[in-house]
Amino acid sequence: MPAAYDSNNPFAKILRGEFPSHKVYENEHVLAFLDIMPRSPGHTLVIPKAPARNILDITADDYAHVARAAHKIAAAAMTAFNADGITVQQFNEPAGGQVVFHLHMHVMPRKDGVALLPPASRKEEVKVLEDNATKLIAALG
Repeated sequence: MPAAYDSNNPFAKILRGEFPSHKVYENEHVLAFLDIMPRSPGHTLVIPKAPARNILDITADDYAHVARAAHKIAAAAMTAFNADGITVQQFNEPAGGQVVFHLHMHVMPRKDGVALLPPASRKEEVKVLEDNATKLIAALG
C-alpha cells in the first residue's frame, strides 16, 4: 500500500503559491509549469490540482485531466521549441523512479541526436526559464 499524500510536498506548495514557478498553463483541474532542472529545453511538468500522490491514488477522471493537459503541452512544445519529438514520462513510488510525491507528468521536447540531460543534474537560469515559458505560452495561444 502506498504512503499517504503529503500536503507539504513541493508541488502542493507551488499549487498554494508558497513556492514560485514558471506557469505555462492552468485550468480548474491542472497546472503546468517548467521544470527548474530541465532535462531538455522546455521540459514541462503537468500536475493535478487534486491531492494525489501518484497514479495509484488519483481518480481516473483527475488523471484524464492531467493526460489531456500533457497532450496539449506536447503539441505546443513541438512548435515552441522546433522539436523533432516529445518524451512523456510519469513515475510512481520510489521503486518506479518517483522523487516528488505529487502526481506529475514530464513533457520533454526532443531534438534528433540530442540526449536528455541526467535527472536533477543542473538548475536552469531564471532568464532561460522565463524565455522558454514565454515561447510555450505563445504556442499554446
